[in-house]
Amino acid sequence: MAYILGFVTADGNIAKRKDRKSSFIFNITSKDREHLGNMAKWLGQDIKLGWKAGGYTKKKDCSYFNICNREMCLDLINLGIVPRKTYSLIMPQITKKYFADYTRGFFDGDGSVYIYSVNDTPQIKAEFVCCSLNFITEFNRRLCRFLSIPCKNIHVENINDKIKPPKYTICFYIDDCQKFADFMYDNNPSLFLPRKREIFERWATIDRRGYKKEDYPSKVGWQLNQNKLCYNKNNG
Repeated sequence: MAYILGFVTADGNIAKRKDRKSSFIFNITSKDREHLGNMAKWLGQDIKLGWKAGGYTKKKDCSYFNICNREMCLDLINLGIVPRKTYSLIMPQITKKYFADYTRGFFDGDGSVYIYSVNDTPQIKAEFVCCSLNFITEFNRRLCRFLSIPCKNIHVENINDKIKPPKYTICFYIDDCQKFADFMYDNNPSLFLPRKREIFERWATIDRRGYKKEDYPSKVGWQLNQNKLCYNKNNG
């Protein structure tokens, strides 16, 4: 349930029903139809999945399910999943025991992970994106405390855009990324997105013999070194 709450934090919503007063409808939308079906089973509801052309991304068809359960909707509202939550999201009070599951759910909804190379050196990056500064600030503080690492810088996009709302991002690299993966998966969870977990598993198989954190090239550091080389060449 903590996992599903995390996923709902990212990709779920609650809305008031137009046909009934004081009634709500709960929805989860995802492009991962099989995974959505697994969550529906855990909720113990007789739920039918539907198709949504284009989905909320307007790029790819998505699946969804709706639940018209007043008690469940009110419980979610009390946990911070309020109607139109995108910009007013509040961090729910999740105990340490379930915070890894909540984090994994939020990551599977609004997180990403990929492997890339800098100067022919393999790197891994995991990140969260959120439109609520209050939420991402508190989530960042609590997650990094559990990982025993310093809080991550919060990067902002579209801050001066008059059309697009601001987006806030926190990122994890290399060692911190491994701690993050261990935190999410070490309790042998039943619910997770296989395609994201497989990237962490593939990273663990990459040979990085002779790796030293202080010598590992960051994208920014490598670019600065390249600029310095270009400057020296141009100046003899």
